Amino acid sequence: MRIFIAFEGVCESFDIQPQQTVGAVKRAIKDRFHIQLSDDKKGRRYLELIYAGALLKDEWVLADVGITLCSTIKCVVKEEDKPVLYVFNSATGLTLPIMGSIYLLTTTVSDLKTLVTRKCGFPVSVYCLRTPQGKEMYDCNTLNDYKLDIGATLRMDVWDKWTEFLNGSRLGHKHTVLQYLLQEEPVMMYQQRVALYMAAFFGHLDLAECMLQQGARADEAVGCHPYREWCSETDHPDLSKCPVHAAAEAGQLLILKAFITRNVACLEREDSLGKSPLKICIEQRHKDCVRYLIMKIWSVVSFPKLSIPMKIYVKIKKWLDRAQKCILVRKCSHQASGFRTRVGDMVVVDGFTELKMTSKGFFTPKKKRISCKRANADDGIYQGKDCVAQTTLSKKKSWKSLKLPAVRHPKQKLKSLQKEIKIGAMSEDERNKTNIWSAQVPLPPIASSQHPPFYYTEPRAALLISTSLESFLEHSGRTSRENAIYCLALASEFKEKPWLHQLGMARILARKTVCKPLF
Repeated sequence: MRIFIAFEGVCESFDIQPQQTVGAVKRAIKDRFHIQLSDDKKGRRYLELIYAGALLKDEWVLADVGITLCSTIKCVVKEEDKPVLYVFNSATGLTLPIMGSIYLLTTTVSDLKTLVTRKCGFPVSVYCLRTPQGKEMYDCNTLNDYKLDIGATLRMDVWDKWTEFLNGSRLGHKHTVLQYLLQEEPVMMYQQRVALYMAAFFGHLDLAECMLQQGARADEAVGCHPYREWCSETDHPDLSKCPVHAAAEAGQLLILKAFITRNVACLEREDSLGKSPLKICIEQRHKDCVRYLIMKIWSVVSFPKLSIPMKIYVKIKKWLDRAQKCILVRKCSHQASGFRTRVGDMVVVDGFTELKMTSKGFFTPKKKRISCKRANADDGIYQGKDCVAQTTLSKKKSWKSLKLPAVRHPKQKLKSLQKEIKIGAMSEDERNKTNIWSAQVPLPPIASSQHPPFYYTEPRAALLISTSLESFLEHSGRTSRENAIYCLALASEFKEKPWLHQLGMARILARKTVCKPLF
């Protein structure tokens, strides 16, 4: 069978067999056009064949997907850059890809944490990075100091008892956030600033309003954990970022409006690099946010007998805030100092103190301890201090209340185990594809009976149908319904073909899979 391959403005003819796979055709095209392909840690360069608007997979057979004599297939060379590093977030269970060139490994850990924060929304002071071997990474060192390879996976650990709190802040569940606030007042104030920062990043307006009512300020820097307040010399530059800066970077217009309506001083709050929210929005190209901030900055505040430009009004507000803080420190200095680390509190220093960042949950399971008691005379058994065995009476009581599970048929158990093994062996991409197929190609609900009531059946016909369906499930790993969805999804990829042709192709694929599984 002769087909034509269109590649970079050239159309060449190829003589192939109808039962040949797409992968074999790709190898022939690579040899004919002398194409250099690669697949290493840095990137991937590969071929893609397109027919009737669908991408052909390597394991497909040309005749099964409707490719006939004199068909024209388009060939494209694609390049794909692979992530330099991966960061596993132990709090959320997600893996973040860090894109960039190989020169990223020459940067410092501080720069890497900045990239991670922009991707996951966690402030830099709530987590630490560890190497694949479990070694903690410090901000002042470079990535090459830890001898990392391209494609390595780093671990991101958060403070102990913070996992539920951070997940609640990420999802915007204010009740969860309030529930898992710690009782220590300095730590609780710090957690409120963290929650407001994450609410601004993800755009959770309800959580942001709740934290503002609790006393957090949008123009106040998140800062560091109270345990690390005495280590300011090695602070990360992003510790001076405020929730208003996070909202500007993420382009959250509603959050910006809520912050500025509550406190206009947020308009001119600068970060460590001297960037205001307007400059950040301009760099990130958030047009709506830029338009709103410009209108707000150049507006006028009107009073009964006086009108003041917004810039002068913001300076007056800043002066009043500084005056109020000075008065508070003079009148009640003991209350103001109560929000900071005091003598006797824990201090965490890099390299000297064991860091309590292992991503442990709020509630840790405790081991049950058995009290030491002398057994009754009827038992005749002595329970020691560390004894785990129970008395014979308690055993008899437990045996009476014990209920065994229902016995399953060996064949049913074997089939369910085989299906679980096949599903577990599937890759994540294949599982996602099956979910996509079920959404794209909806089928009618399964009827209670396998055939219409008017359909005449011979004796034991239902038994024959059920046994054949069971054998198909056992050998293919898919039910008949799942197989129909799979075949329809494959045929629907050929968008340039009419729907009836797609349906006919799906029937052929279903017939092939029943006789001999192809994929």
